This record gives sequence, structure tokens and C-alpha cells, in this order.
Amino acid sequence: MTTDATFSSEQAVAFLGSRRSTPPTDLGMPVPDASQLETILRLASRTPDHGRLVPYRFVVLDHDACVRMGDHVRAAYAEDHPDADESALSHSRQRFDNAPMIVAVVSRAQASHPKIPEWEQILTAGAVCMNLLHAAHALGFGAIWLTGWTTYDRRILGALGLGVDERLAGWIHLGTPGSPREDRPRPVVSEITTFWR
Repeated sequence: MTTDATFSSEQAVAFLGSRRSTPPTDLGMPVPDASQLETILRLASRTPDHGRLVPYRFVVLDHDACVRMGDHVRAAYAEDHPDADESALSHSRQRFDNAPMIVAVVSRAQASHPKIPEWEQILTAGAVCMNLLHAAHALGFGAIWLTGWTTYDRRILGALGLGVDERLAGWIHLGTPGSPREDRPRPVVSEITTFWR
């Protein structure tokens, strides 16, 4: 291995170790442009995929679309909480109102596939989410993978255009981070690793 290759590997390790989730309140403009977004989604799709089923897809929401999704979130929350005051209703949609851009990663696993278990297909969608975070980081953007009740509510999923057999792996918020993030405590690898012999 050449010195350049070794240095490149060291840079890659440092890069992977430097990724942080950016709180949604700390994400702002600018967001990825069309070319950057295409790159992010293309890299996100370079994921293990048993049988090449592509059991996932993307739904991109720009800021205006995020605000419109907030309307659906507020309506669903109001339906479930008829006594909610204005403060609670506004809070229910805040995450969407403040989002510069969201990529919804949709899991479309085939439960009846004769060869490839549904679980493996779902794992592929999760791997796509992680790749998307790394790709955004590589282009200098902040990102965070969020879930919550809106991820599982069929009214919200229907508004997003999901079919009855599709599920949401997560909302990936994208934007420019407002400030550097300190790292959080990470697992001690030796405490979660065993060697089977």
C-alpha cells in the first residue's frame, strides 16, 4: 500500500468518526441543491440489498412541502387530542415547520417474497438511512434521522403517498448546521463485543 493510499484510509476513518447528528433546531439554509441532492440519494442507495430488490424509495420535501406536511400533522394530532390547546397544536407540527428539507425514506419490503425474508429488506432501508447521513456529511451538510409518532400514523403516511404495504424508515432532516456539535458518549466496543470460538 502506498503512502497516499494509507493517508487516504486514515482520512476516511477520521471522516467516519466525525459524523454527528445535528439537532433539527440547528439546521438551516442552504440545503442541498438538485445536483448535491442527487449525489446524496445516489450514495445512500449504495447499500447491501439481497436480491437487488431495491426495497426502499425516497420522498423529498422542500421547506414549503415540510410546512404543508405540518398541516397534516396538526390535523391528525388535533383529531387524537380534542382537548389540545393552541400551544400543543403548534408544538405538534413544529418539527416540520422548522425543517429546511426532509428526505422521507420509505421501506417497501415484500413480505411474501419467496426467497428473501422481509426482515432483510427492512434492514436494507435502515442501511440506506445511515448511508444518507454519511453522504450528507461528506458534502458538508448536517442531518438527523428522526422517527416519532408521525412515522407510524397511517394518516400521515397516506398524506405522504405511501401505499398500504409501505412503511416509513424515518424522516431525514437536511440542512446547514448552525454550530459545531460536540460528540456524545459512544458505546465501549469491548463491552458489546464477544468472540465466538
